[in-house]
Amino acid sequence: MTAPKPEELLDLFERMAVIRATEKAAYDLFMSGLVKGTTHLAAGHEAVAVGASAALRPDDYVFATYRGHHHAIARGATPEECLAELMSRATGVCKAKGGSMHLTKASRNMLGSYAIVGSHLPMAAGAAWSAMLRGTDQVAVAFFGDGATNIGAFHETLNLAAVWKLPVIFVCENNLYMEYTSIASVTAVPNPAYDRASAYGIPAEIVDGNDVLAVREAMRAAVERARASRGPSLLEARTYRHYGHSRSDPAKYRPAEEVEEWLRRDPLLVLRDDLRRLGVDDELITRADEEAQRVVAAAVDAAKAAPEADPAEALTDVWADGGAAWRT
Repeated sequence: MTAPKPEELLDLFERMAVIRATEKAAYDLFMSGLVKGTTHLAAGHEAVAVGASAALRPDDYVFATYRGHHHAIARGATPEECLAELMSRATGVCKAKGGSMHLTKASRNMLGSYAIVGSHLPMAAGAAWSAMLRGTDQVAVAFFGDGATNIGAFHETLNLAAVWKLPVIFVCENNLYMEYTSIASVTAVPNPAYDRASAYGIPAEIVDGNDVLAVREAMRAAVERARASRGPSLLEARTYRHYGHSRSDPAKYRPAEEVEEWLRRDPLLVLRDDLRRLGVDDELITRADEEAQRVVAAAVDAAKAAPEADPAEALTDVWADGGAAWRT
C-alpha cells in the first residue's frame, strides 16, 4: 500500500465529517418535526462509503440500501439537496419523491437507495452486465447490510455474477444487527457475507469498516479485478451504527459495553489518529471539521428556506415520456 499523503487524508476526513454532520442534522430535523416518515441514519458507517467511493471512477455505478445517506453524499449529492429531500422540499435530490430511503443521484451514477432488503443486488448485477455488453470497463457496486445475506436475492445474484463473471463488487456493511436482531443469532456462519462467498467461487475479504484507508485499499483491489474482466468480489466491512435501526428505535437491545467499545473505534477518531501519526497539526484537523460543520449548517438553512414540493409534480418523472398516456 502506498503511504497516504497528509492532504489526501485530510480530504477523506472532511468528507466523512460532512456526512457525520449531515446525519446529526437529519436527526435534529426529525426530532423537531421537520422530517416526515422515518430515517435510517448511517453515523458510524462513514468510512465504508468514503473509502469505497475513493476507489471508484465517476462513471462507475453505485446502489445502496435505505440506510444510504452516506453513499449518496460520497458519490456527489450535496448535504443541502439530501436534507431538502428529507424535508419534502422542491429542491430535494429526488424533488421530494423519494425521502430518506430513496436518495438517488443518477447524474453521478448513484442509482438509488432501496427500501426492500436485497432488492438492489440484482440491479447492480444488471448494471454490471450492461457495462460488459457495452464493452466499457465500468464496475457496479452494491452496498447492503448484514441482514440481506439471508435473503434469496443475495444468493441468486452472487451465483449469477460468478457464472457470468460480472464486473460487480458486493460490499456488506456488517453492523452486527439486522434491524433489532443480532445477525449472529440467526445466521449459520460467523461472517454472514464473507463465509458465503466461497460457495460461489467469489474472492472475499473481511475489512475494518471503521478504517477508511483499509476500505479504500480493499476496494481498489476489487475494482482492479473487475476492470480486468476477472469477475466479482465481495467485501465484508465490519462497522457499527451509532443510532438505532431507525428513528423509532432506542437500540436498548445492544449491550452498553459493546456500544462503548465500538464508539472508541469511531471512524473519525481512527482517521484523526492516522493524521496525527503523519504529523498533521491538530489545528488543521479542527479546521477541516469546522468547515464540514459550516457546510452542513448552511445546507440546513437553505433546505429550511426552500419551497415545499408542488403536488402537481407528483406524477412527473414516473414514465420515460413524462406521462402514462401511452399505456392507455
